[in-house]
Amino acid sequence: MLPRALPAQAKLTPQQYRADFDFFWEVVRDNYAYFDKKQTDWNKARQLYQPQADTISSRRAMVRLLENMFVELYDNHASLSTNRFDSQRLVPSGSDLYAEFSADGRAVVLDVRQHLGAEKVGIRPGMEIVSINDVPVAQAIQPFIGKSLRRIDAGVRNYALNAALAGKHNVPRKLTVKAAGTVKEYLPDQPMMLQEDVRYNGLVETRLLGKVGYVKINNSLSNNGLIQAFDSALTRMQQTSALMLDLRDTPNGGNTTVARAILGRFITKEQAYQEHELVAEERSYGVKRKWRELVSPRPKPYERPVAVLVNHWTASMGEGITIAFDAMQRATVVGTKLAKLNGAIYSYKLPNSGIGFSLPAEKLYHLNGTLRENYRPRMFIDLGKANAASGPDVILDTALRLLR
Repeated sequence: MLPRALPAQAKLTPQQYRADFDFFWEVVRDNYAYFDKKQTDWNKARQLYQPQADTISSRRAMVRLLENMFVELYDNHASLSTNRFDSQRLVPSGSDLYAEFSADGRAVVLDVRQHLGAEKVGIRPGMEIVSINDVPVAQAIQPFIGKSLRRIDAGVRNYALNAALAGKHNVPRKLTVKAAGTVKEYLPDQPMMLQEDVRYNGLVETRLLGKVGYVKINNSLSNNGLIQAFDSALTRMQQTSALMLDLRDTPNGGNTTVARAILGRFITKEQAYQEHELVAEERSYGVKRKWRELVSPRPKPYERPVAVLVNHWTASMGEGITIAFDAMQRATVVGTKLAKLNGAIYSYKLPNSGIGFSLPAEKLYHLNGTLRENYRPRMFIDLGKANAASGPDVILDTALRLLR
């Protein structure tokens, strides 16, 4: 994704920036839905960053301050609508590999995004990240660990690790990696930073794998034009014996109109597909607000077996579609854990600088009560263990064997 340039704007007073800071802090306090599972002390965060807010005199500085405050939430679904050229890339949309700390403290690669730099240079699941741009991992993650946290848990450390691995928009990465006892350096951003401008041949890709149909959605779940493109693709698949729906490249999320349009082609009666919870209402009034959302059938439903392919770049609305297929018992989900993005985001704008930001204000659930971000595919695949003895696309091959 290309950095979003900051538009020209009339100069604001320090008091206006301070008012924006207060507005930001209060919106997060009142609407963020996940404080109950975070180590964040948001009151302490205000005390820590308020002295900086009092010195802000430029939009660039305000953007950096807000980026740093979002680190306190360590939530990849909370972000600004703009960035600086030296900002960190967003995870997962700007990342090309996913890693977590193992029980013995090693930073282990769990997944690699197809066709981008990390995969092209040879980084694979199961490898250990030793250093990032010559900085040991334990030190490289420190800028992404919040200062207001009550304690540093696994969620904090894994967030920081993936933020560090994604890197900055303007700095090529050098990753020092250990595999099979050998340490090697990789340059995933040479000769160019591929994740800065990902391009696709179309909204949807299709092909036949024998009698099994294959439909891949290319990161377009927010594009209403996908509805017609998907309908056309699915119509061409009506005579197949089964179908694979590939959601492994949907990191930018989407909207429920597109999601319901897709889901509606696979059912013959109206069904619930996910649960919502608006946390702010209970926080303010002590009254829980929770509801189920329905999806209605659309013409020419596909009624044969379906497998949904997922990975760590199946994000936000991609995750919603995935748990819906599972909840409606309409498909078998095959793959790794998903992007684990928290809930449904609401968007806001600072009153003076006009900087936009989004954060999870609703919790979302599978119909069985599992939080969406905790969902695990029924046919779970550990790529680190499977990769050495399997083909280049373990998830697709597993789904194909299942459907055949």
